[in-house]
Amino acid sequence: MKSDMTLSYKPRKLSVSRTIINATLIIGALVLALYGHISVQNQQYQWFSLLPVVSVLSFALCTHRSIESLVFGCLVAVVLISPDTIIQTMINTNLAVLSDGVTGWVAMISFLIGGLIALINFSGGAKAFCSSISGFSNNRSRTLLASWVMGLIIFIDDYMNALAVSSTMKPLIDKYRISREMFAYVVDSTAAPMCVLVPISTWAIFLIGLFESLQVFPEGQGFSGYLSIIPYMFYAWFAILLVPLVSKGWIPVLGAMKAAEKNAQSMDRPVEKAIHESHIRPRLINFLLPLAVFMVATLYFENDTLNGVVVAFIVTFALLWLQKAGSLSHITETAIDGFNTMMQPVLIVITAFVLQRFNSELGFSEFIITSVTPYMNAALLPAMTFIILSALAFATGSFWGIYAIALPVIFPLAQALDANIPLTIGAFVSAGVFGSHACFFGDATVITAKGAGCEPFQHAITQLPYALIAAFFSTILFLVLA
Repeated sequence: MKSDMTLSYKPRKLSVSRTIINATLIIGALVLALYGHISVQNQQYQWFSLLPVVSVLSFALCTHRSIESLVFGCLVAVVLISPDTIIQTMINTNLAVLSDGVTGWVAMISFLIGGLIALINFSGGAKAFCSSISGFSNNRSRTLLASWVMGLIIFIDDYMNALAVSSTMKPLIDKYRISREMFAYVVDSTAAPMCVLVPISTWAIFLIGLFESLQVFPEGQGFSGYLSIIPYMFYAWFAILLVPLVSKGWIPVLGAMKAAEKNAQSMDRPVEKAIHESHIRPRLINFLLPLAVFMVATLYFENDTLNGVVVAFIVTFALLWLQKAGSLSHITETAIDGFNTMMQPVLIVITAFVLQRFNSELGFSEFIITSVTPYMNAALLPAMTFIILSALAFATGSFWGIYAIALPVIFPLAQALDANIPLTIGAFVSAGVFGSHACFFGDATVITAKGAGCEPFQHAITQLPYALIAAFFSTILFLVLA
């Protein structure tokens, strides 16, 4: 089955001026990186540590491409760190990332969810669900609201949320000529934002463990402590509550989303058909059962999403075989096609992990945090925590990593300044959610774009105005309540 990204991609014809700009950017960044390597003493990179991140963001703005921008950022980082061993350093770092357990976890869960969604589509389950809600989703705003509600229900994991909602609702989205970018915004707004607000999701379990390990909450009281800070996760609340306002048109279409919506209104998108199609009658059980099994199994295995999706995949595979939806080889080929559709998102996420390694070696996050810490006070700490960590998460594509780096600094600082602890921790959590929502090469953004059928950069740039609105009001509340 061809991916939506493949279908929607059109080669860009670069003008002479754009080519000159890109060439100047590449040469300038590499020369500056080489100068930084020569100037740096004792591997204290200081402001030079910003260079790879700035290079990635600048190149992305010029090219609107994700993986190329990340590779360029990695190249700049290697020149800054070790220009005489560029190839070997790149190889060693990539091998280190590929052998890391986190990378394997992301790759496995991405491929398996892709396969699971392919099986659900093959069985006609998604079609049956679409038919069952077509009576309600009979116009543009109701279709977007239905997508939003579905995203609220699948709260266990942001990956599953993004792919399940997008694969199911896409036919109705196209029917009412809603842009894939608008659809991706709605889906993404119930991914990480919803996961942090429900204390039994993958995000929440990670954060509870982190809080207990660093004594933010006493051992054994992490769950109750987490419940106490949920009201202060303002960005997550605003991100979720903005969606119905946008869906109903009460908040207008903004920025690059205008062009995306205009294009959607003027084009006829062909109906997408899978290469493999089942001959059995579409049944709602073929949609509801896999998702129910996934959520129950994830909870049973103590919020281990990988175990949950493995169980759901096996149950769905067996269900289709028992229903005689196709031969064993036919069902297997369908699952493999689903794995293949996730190849591009996984490559982008792995490249982002490589860049994160280089940023860590450069001390990027630590440098920013230690540079601004002396200027904190109790009244500004929650808002500044949110702003600074949001910028770091957005720039690095590291969300849980930023949490692990920043909490040992933020929590003792809040205690020393006698700041509002729940409010500060709420700002701390909100920052990672903003990064996941807004970063164009973040895993949630990439997978949501894949599911919705648009480019990651295009998804990120079209939803950025709405993310900034939520961030603005969050910052105001952090300032007022501090």
